[in-house]
Amino acid sequence: MEKILLGLGSNTSFRGLGPCGILSGACRELGSFVQEMELSSVYRTSAMYVTDQDDFYNMVVSGFFDGEPRELLDRIHGVENLFGRDRSREIRFGPRPLDIDIELFGERKILEPDLVVPHERMTERAFVLVPYIEILRKNADSERNGLSFYENCLSNLSDQRIEKWMDSVDFIKKMEE
Repeated sequence: MEKILLGLGSNTSFRGLGPCGILSGACRELGSFVQEMELSSVYRTSAMYVTDQDDFYNMVVSGFFDGEPRELLDRIHGVENLFGRDRSREIRFGPRPLDIDIELFGERKILEPDLVVPHERMTERAFVLVPYIEILRKNADSERNGLSFYENCLSNLSDQRIEKWMDSVDFIKKMEE
């Protein structure tokens, strides 16, 4: 079993669910194959790369996965599809109901055309670093898990608007409703 980190984001609705509802549903689905899941708070962030779109709601999920990285990728693509993601019809970095990225998969380094781990843009994205640092700070072994490395990466970023939108405790309560 490998420790994993997933980045989740949403900025459009799907079948009556807004971004927060989509993230909540996605986390419930992820719970069927990610063990010992830890959820960060939800953060509202400016869109990057293609900036003429609504803000994103982002969070990270940490836990353990019993399988190979390609299997995890297939499973998260299935979750994305459940919530309306259709890669064939979207603009790269454009609006989407759900995006799930594999940020980390244990200590593995993977460089394939459709799977790069660690995620190649992880350290340039406050919307991944801030929620990941939040989770790392909750763990006693955070220094071993790279807290200072990720804090340093975050301090070197140019200003990216990111604000806590919903605390993880409140998000989990809402998810359980």
